[in-house]
Amino acid sequence: MVEPSQWMRIVEENPDHSRWYIERFKAMAEQGADIVGEARLVDAMAPRAARILDAGCGPGRIGGHLATVGHTVIGVDVDQVLIDEASRVHPDATWVCADLAELDLGPELRGDGFDLIVCAGNVMTFLAPSTRRPVLAGIAAHLADSGRAVIGFGAGRGYDFDEFLADAAASGLVTDQLLGTWDVRPFTPDSDFLVASLRRG
Repeated sequence: MVEPSQWMRIVEENPDHSRWYIERFKAMAEQGADIVGEARLVDAMAPRAARILDAGCGPGRIGGHLATVGHTVIGVDVDQVLIDEASRVHPDATWVCADLAELDLGPELRGDGFDLIVCAGNVMTFLAPSTRRPVLAGIAAHLADSGRAVIGFGAGRGYDFDEFLADAAASGLVTDQLLGTWDVRPFTPDSDFLVASLRRG
């Protein structure tokens, strides 16, 4: 049996957490905050009309934006409340409730693989530690031959950057580029955030 993620443990303890999370980003957007910066970087990296997987999509803020600019988007999240919200707000994308630790979209949805897989919003730090490598291996398995995975998360959340990069390598992913922010600032030893562009080895 797959170890439950930290996210689902939080939801189990507080069933209103998912709704709070949805409302939090709605409020940020209403206040003029940039809530799709990650999506703009992904759009710049992807070919036009790309097939994109939003891994840990939440209520669809990234995948939904990418669908509006012409990409074919599939979003996956373990939280049904977030998937329901994504489906309601962003009907132009496909949203699937599934655990990333057991990711298998099957041939109909996976096709020949995704041109780009994005995993943002600190998703990696919400995973149960025992599932980190299975999640990364699943991401590698769902990439097209020339596809890339772009994964970002912050420091101080229980997942050391070097440990992540070692897990990625052990899961069949090769590092192409490391950034310190989603707005393309360089990654340095002092960076408190990591955005890793990876491909299959």
